[in-house]
Amino acid sequence: MEQGLEVALTDLQSSWNNVRHHTEEISSDRLLVRRGQAFNITLYFRKRGFQPGLDNIIFVAETGPLPDLSNGTRALFSLAGHHGPSPWIASLETNGASSLEVSLCAPPTAAVGRYLLKVHIDCFQKSVTAYQLGEFILLFNPWCPGDSVYLDSEPQRQEYVVNDYGFIYQGNKNWIRPCPWNYGQFEENIIDICLELLDKSLNFQIDPATDCALRGSPVYISRVINSNDDNGVLNGNWSESYLDGINPAEWTGSVAILKQWHATGCQPVRYGQCWVFAAIMCTVMRCLGIPTRVITNFDSGHDTDGNLIIDEYYDSTGRILENKKKDTVWNFHVWNECWMARKDLPPGYGGWQVLDATPQETSNGLYCCGPASVRAIKEGEVDLNYDTAFAFSMVNADCMSWLVYGGKEQKIHRDTNTVGNFISTKSIQSDERDDITENYKYIEGSPQERLVFMRALQKLKARRSEGPHKADSQHSTAVPLNGDSPRSLHMPSLRPSDIVQVSLKFQLLDPPNMGQDIRFVLLALNMSLQFKDLKVNLSAQSLLHDGSPLPPFWQDTAFITLSPEEAKTHSCRIPYSQYSQYLSTDKLIRISALGEEKNSPEKILVDKIITLAYPGIMINVLGAAIVNQPLSIQVLFSNPLSEHVADCVLTVEGSGLFKKQQRVLIGVLKPQHRASITLETVPFKSGQRQIQANLRSNKFKDIKGYRNVYVDLRL
Repeated sequence: MEQGLEVALTDLQSSWNNVRHHTEEISSDRLLVRRGQAFNITLYFRKRGFQPGLDNIIFVAETGPLPDLSNGTRALFSLAGHHGPSPWIASLETNGASSLEVSLCAPPTAAVGRYLLKVHIDCFQKSVTAYQLGEFILLFNPWCPGDSVYLDSEPQRQEYVVNDYGFIYQGNKNWIRPCPWNYGQFEENIIDICLELLDKSLNFQIDPATDCALRGSPVYISRVINSNDDNGVLNGNWSESYLDGINPAEWTGSVAILKQWHATGCQPVRYGQCWVFAAIMCTVMRCLGIPTRVITNFDSGHDTDGNLIIDEYYDSTGRILENKKKDTVWNFHVWNECWMARKDLPPGYGGWQVLDATPQETSNGLYCCGPASVRAIKEGEVDLNYDTAFAFSMVNADCMSWLVYGGKEQKIHRDTNTVGNFISTKSIQSDERDDITENYKYIEGSPQERLVFMRALQKLKARRSEGPHKADSQHSTAVPLNGDSPRSLHMPSLRPSDIVQVSLKFQLLDPPNMGQDIRFVLLALNMSLQFKDLKVNLSAQSLLHDGSPLPPFWQDTAFITLSPEEAKTHSCRIPYSQYSQYLSTDKLIRISALGEEKNSPEKILVDKIITLAYPGIMINVLGAAIVNQPLSIQVLFSNPLSEHVADCVLTVEGSGLFKKQQRVLIGVLKPQHRASITLETVPFKSGQRQIQANLRSNKFKDIKGYRNVYVDLRL
């Protein structure tokens, strides 16, 4: 009598499969595969081998707490290939005397996540025996043409999926600074933390079966990861008070944040700002297999009332006032782009999609922004899902300046090209900055750009008039001020007073280095054929990077008489002793001048944002970097100030080089003191790596440095 077929052992061939599926950096002893691509496993049997005519083998793949055939979270598929309509495939590779190698393949639309693999063996007219073969994790597959995240360029896949370090651009449009970042998406346990993040979402808590079934869609996954209403990884803080957490400027990587979130029972980590939210999003999305990059937009609009106009208010000294409407221009703002097809939109709007992980405005009731098609933003198609109007305003709103005095408001000027400059991301396989502004908008001032702006405005206007409070929505913002055109969705016309006869301009005399006095001149130019008498009020105030002003700490008044077509300069100096105690962590100082002509209502406003610079940290690698061989790393740093600084802490990290972030307590640094320390480590991954370092103290928080290192496999 024929014996039944019994499974004794299963080899998931994790090491071999993971190399073929580009997941070997995550693990070599756990199976991590990508959908739409075959992987091989071997079954070892007791007593006898597989007999095709006699034995029927059916594989079962299940994900989520309530696996179900009808919603795709449970799959049954036969080795013979005739069992049901399942899109999962099993095929025989080799049939040995007591073993069987089979090739399994998940469809390119399958839900991503943790799967349990089982087998049912039906021997000729005998009872069915079931075996649990093991677990595997299924990821998105940008290498598979059938996957909605397919990217057809290998250099782009290497940069936007595989690369585990990068740069996030900060500063201001005149001084763009790369901040090194350790994404670390393949570090130990990060994949588990990413899957835990999905399971902590509001959607999963409410309806886990439906949530797991929808995890095949990158649009759905991106909105879930992007939502900040549930157990988010980070708490945002723009208050300048970080005593009960970490100043956002101090972070140099995502791994420490994600591991802290996991270790504390999923309590949000304190604290983050836009670049930290975007960096975490990049780590999670790359880990799951969705091509992702981090984008910085300089002079980023935050238009809260959706009229594509950002109103800024100034007093008679030229200082910017706290905005009662909360419209602001952020000095820079950071978001993500993820690559995916958009079958929910008309053709042509797939590709890069904006995802803004910083909680700002609600979307369908949740703090969530995107995915918004970059092409839709460029074309002004602001009615396409999701949150395209908000994303459009970040790169293409107009700015209106208002002078507030005696309880009245006077329009100074309208600027159509202030918002959305030098939109930046790291170049492919290079440390250079890539300017991608043209992906988001046509050239400022071009007929096409104004046409797109008007199209977006009309669509928003139509959307408002269709709203439930039709009459209210059309008139709520249309309150005439001083006979000026109403600030509504209608375009205010430019008046003759916008034609400037006198120009003012700031010019720095030295690079603005922290610890040194700031020296600059105000250049006044009379372009008319009349004499001009000017009174100019100057002021300086610190800014937060989200555009929020702090109180002025320096003021000056200049009286300038200009002959026809004459230019004059007025010299200014702000001593370090005057600005040091007023600086925010962002190290931004805004100098402004408001000029008034004698016997004229004409007002001229000019401002300049200065980012104070520190000398960076120098990192030297002493000797050759080889896997599993000791490596010495020298870190050189200095106190740039002419005063003692205390509570100095150096942090150093780097995926594949350090198992965890290194913290070195330095203590006190004397004025202008230079110091160095040497760290020992043992690299555990080969290839291109990066070391990131940060020095903080009681006077500064983010002196940074980095060094790229190539790690060889052997001597």
